[in-house]
Amino acid sequence: MITDTDMKHLNRCVELAKAALEKGDEPFGSVLVSAEGEVLAEDHNHVAGGDHTQHPEFALARWAAENMTLEARSRATVYTSGEHCPMCAAAHGWVGLGRIVYASSSEQLAEWLSEMDVAPSRVRNLPIQDVIRDATVDGPVPELAEQVRELHVQLHQNKG
Repeated sequence: MITDTDMKHLNRCVELAKAALEKGDEPFGSVLVSAEGEVLAEDHNHVAGGDHTQHPEFALARWAAENMTLEARSRATVYTSGEHCPMCAAAHGWVGLGRIVYASSSEQLAEWLSEMDVAPSRVRNLPIQDVIRDATVDGPVPELAEQVRELHVQLHQNKG
């Protein structure tokens, strides 16, 4: 179930995705929140330079591993504008982060890209639960997913 607190953090993720797009990057943004509700870290995509491992979810997993106890990580929540890719889901699982809440799903993204005649990613879209055995996951959120779709439309219109 998506709460008002979840919506606040997801809205920030969409803002971060917009910031990434404005910087010429792919529109993805993520926020790491402690069990006490403190925003610990946030980031957006940095793949425009050619390193396609520079996803915000991966960066937050690394930050958590370096700065949080395993117990604190397990109680934290990662909010993100788009469902984790398999790489980010694995990083999330390996460092023991808790709940994941996303605005738009990888399945939705694949549909949007197909509608825009954009070639699919080399990496298969997998639901987070297919990567992390015991993941607690909530999403997508329809009203925010539409905003994320618009950012991807802008990205691919600008490339064309």
